[in-house]
Amino acid sequence: MSAESSGPSRDFHYWRLRFRAWRGGRPFWAGLLTLVGGVPIAWLPYAEIKIGHLTMAMATTAGAGSLIIGVLLVTLGLTMWYHHIVRIFAGVASILLALVSIPVSNLGGFGVGFLLALTGGALSISWAPAKPDAPVEYGTKTDEAPPVGDRPAGVADGTDHTYATDTSVDANGGRNSAG
Repeated sequence: MSAESSGPSRDFHYWRLRFRAWRGGRPFWAGLLTLVGGVPIAWLPYAEIKIGHLTMAMATTAGAGSLIIGVLLVTLGLTMWYHHIVRIFAGVASILLALVSIPVSNLGGFGVGFLLALTGGALSISWAPAKPDAPVEYGTKTDEAPPVGDRPAGVADGTDHTYATDTSVDANGGRNSAG
């Protein structure tokens, strides 16, 4: 039997890292807040709230409008996750729908759905993908040693700095106009 096991902890760690990488490449929190904000906006006009022996029916004439706004907010939240290239449109649309939900849907789901959708839309507009790290070019300075695997043949400890490139010579071996 092997000392390494692919038990539950390794599987959990693998999926947690995959989810973390997926989440990092898109406006995750913006989509989550927008999606969760659409639920009370769509649900509260149809809810029956019971407090003790008292039953309040929240059904209003704007129930269809509330349902449409809530479903659109859920859809925009999913759009922010899976089509993050249109995040600015989704953010602006979320903010507008959140504002429209105030008069249409019981003060925007009693303010909860309104605030969540408004915050999610703002986060979506402000989110920007991370810029890739600039590639490191070793050997451009004479005092810079490359990593161990990138040393030229014959250089054991990186103290020989003969591998520094001459920037006045172009790729064809000819001299640049600067040199």
